[in-house]
Parts: sequence; C-alpha cells; structure tokens
Amino acid sequence: MGNKPGRPKNQTARREALVDAAGRAIAERGLEGLRIKDIAAEAGMSAGSVLYYYPEMGELVLEVHRGAVERYLAARQKAADGVDGATGATGAAGAAARLRALVGSGLPGGSGDAVHGLLFELHRRADRSSGHATLMASLFAREVALYATVLEVGAAVGEFTLTEPVTDLARNLVALEDGYGLHIVSRNAELTPDVARRLLLGYARTVTGCPEL
Repeated sequence: MGNKPGRPKNQTARREALVDAAGRAIAERGLEGLRIKDIAAEAGMSAGSVLYYYPEMGELVLEVHRGAVERYLAARQKAADGVDGATGATGAAGAAARLRALVGSGLPGGSGDAVHGLLFELHRRADRSSGHATLMASLFAREVALYATVLEVGAAVGEFTLTEPVTDLARNLVALEDGYGLHIVSRNAELTPDVARRLLLGYARTVTGCPEL
C-alpha cells in the first residue's frame, strides 16, 4: 500500500502564512474582488491548500482583521513606550513626549499606507458581520485606553490641565485620527500626514494646556 501524505507538521505556521498572504491580497485588490486563487498565489500554495485550512473565506478574512488590529495596537504601544526615558516640565513623567508619540503613531504615512489601508478596508465589514464589528469596537476602545492612560498620568504629575473628562478627550483624539486617516488614504491632497499631525497636536495643546505638545 502507498503511504498517504500526512498533514503539515506545523499547521499554525501554515495558517499564519495564509493570513499574511490574505492580508496582502486584500490590501492590493480590496475585499470585493478577493478570490481564493488570489490568496493561494500570494501564499505560493494551491487553492485546495487554502480551503483545507480555511474552508470559509469569511473565517480567513476575520483572522486577517484580528491580526491587523493586534499588530497595529502593538506598534502604537511600542511608540509610546519608546519615550519612557523622556521627561516633561516636571522632570518626571514625560507625558507630553508620550502623547506626541501616540499622535504620530496613529496616522497613515501617506495614501499608500498598507496598515491603515488594510484596517479601513476590513472595517467595512463591520455593518455586515458581528465579528468584524467587535474587532472594530475593540480597536477603538483599546486606542482610547492608550490615550486615557497618558492623559491621566500627565494630569497627575501636573503636565496637563485637562478641559474635559479623560475618556471624552481620548475618544475625540482617536476619532480625529480616524477621520484624518481616512482622508489621507483616500488621497485628499489638502490633508497630508503633516497637516493632520499639526491639527491633532493643536487640539491636544488646547485640551491639555501643555505648550510642549
């Protein structure tokens, strides 16, 4: 009797490779025109292999969304943590430096920004899928938490004098980022990344009373 081919030893790695490939395919082609064969070509696999690991396209797209959210949040956290050694007006917390870093990490680098383009494309599924809606809401809540932490620390050490409740200010900062980001990836020539950053920092200065921003 002939030996039957066994399953790949590292199925987790194969699944991760497929998720990465699907993310690239979505970024290049969009969700509407996405086909199994596009993902297979991107991953260097057969269409049958894609279907073996992800029989439902919707499950694979949801995994792409989940991974994109986690990578984006990790990058934002890293940006804020990267200025831990900076000091603010009090010589203690460096909240202004952390807030500037957060603002910089939340905007697309340009109309071709792959990370933001992918997230915006995936967020379009939220009105038709509870799974995608949950991921989008979770991303917003966790970004708000990042801002809220910096704002609270800044207020506690005397760097910031907040004009509104912390959560309201954090939500506004995230919403402004999202709005500006959408215009940037949509090729609005009047709203460049530099302009958007300047406007966000201007809002942050107003609501924190911190001239260092």
